Amino acid sequence: MTRRLSPAERLASAEKDLLLEELADQSSWDRFLVEQAVYHFGTRHNEFSANDLRDVLPELAHGFLGAAINSLRTAGVIEHTGRVVPSTLASTHGHRLGVWRLSVKGLAIAEQRRIRHQQPQAAA
Repeated sequence: MTRRLSPAERLASAEKDLLLEELADQSSWDRFLVEQAVYHFGTRHNEFSANDLRDVLPELAHGFLGAAINSLRTAGVIEHTGRVVPSTLASTHGHRLGVWRLSVKGLAIAEQRRIRHQQPQAAA
């Protein structure tokens, strides 16, 4: 037998669904910026966290940076180091953040992008 949800539970569920829709609707430009920041930090530093990325990214929609990091992890572009650091964002009250590094796949992608960027652009 299924338990009926209280009005408060239904409202919380609806709000969660709206937040997930908002995250899914982020522009490809925001995703591109996060990816570039990850490749930048990953090729210049052995490890990085969302604290490092927030310092170089414009204001993103609430929660998008975490979702983007999770997506890059799922795609095998980054891997968790097993370490955590406290968040420097005041509103998180020191919530623990994962410390990441580029995976072998991520390093290969970053190198391909670097080579492509260095090639002279054909005249239009």
